[in-house]
Amino acid sequence: MARDEYQTALEDLRADVLDLGADVIAQLEDGLTALESGDETIARDVIDADDGINDRYLTLEGDCVDLLALQQPVASDLRFIAASFKILTDLERVGDLATNLARYSLSTEHHAHEVDVQAIGADASDQLEAALTAYETEDAAACHAVAARDDDLDALCQRASERVVRDLLEREAGDDSWAVERVLDDVSRILLTIRDLERVGDHAVNVAARTLYMLENDPQLLY
Repeated sequence: MARDEYQTALEDLRADVLDLGADVIAQLEDGLTALESGDETIARDVIDADDGINDRYLTLEGDCVDLLALQQPVASDLRFIAASFKILTDLERVGDLATNLARYSLSTEHHAHEVDVQAIGADASDQLEAALTAYETEDAAACHAVAARDDDLDALCQRASERVVRDLLEREAGDDSWAVERVLDDVSRILLTIRDLERVGDHAVNVAARTLYMLENDPQLLY
């Protein structure tokens, strides 16, 4: 591969990672929409689209392997390809979490709750978008900001989980065992939703950490 072709391949890889990231964020937002509205069509679309996300992830991982094996990059190019390879894994896993949200929406009756899942989801989505922007623009300061912001998301998720448990303890289900079972199922889905959104934030931090490694050659800078 000529030098110009090699540089184009690196630029194409970055563009493809960002394109996958944009689609994963769209999947996440659609999963949240399905969870809020109970729209089965949106939920099914998110679930069905996950195979396409997985296929693109595998193709791009293959592209990274080819660049590593055939071009034997060094220094900054090597770190860029390695970081992109890892970021792809985080994006694929966020896609799985979006699919989880869509599946939850198909098995819940959408009871009103004090916990604002949509607000938590918006924070998690924004955090991932910020991490991808830092990767695109090679902004080290933005990587640190993503990591600092994750502490706030973790605290928000912790408070939300505690509120769900308090609500469960305060709720009176009477002697109807069927009603008790429905309440427990509902609470379980909300707690799983909060957990998955917290994990989206964790993957955003991973993307920022990979980017910082790419820029400054220190894998421990965010830990």
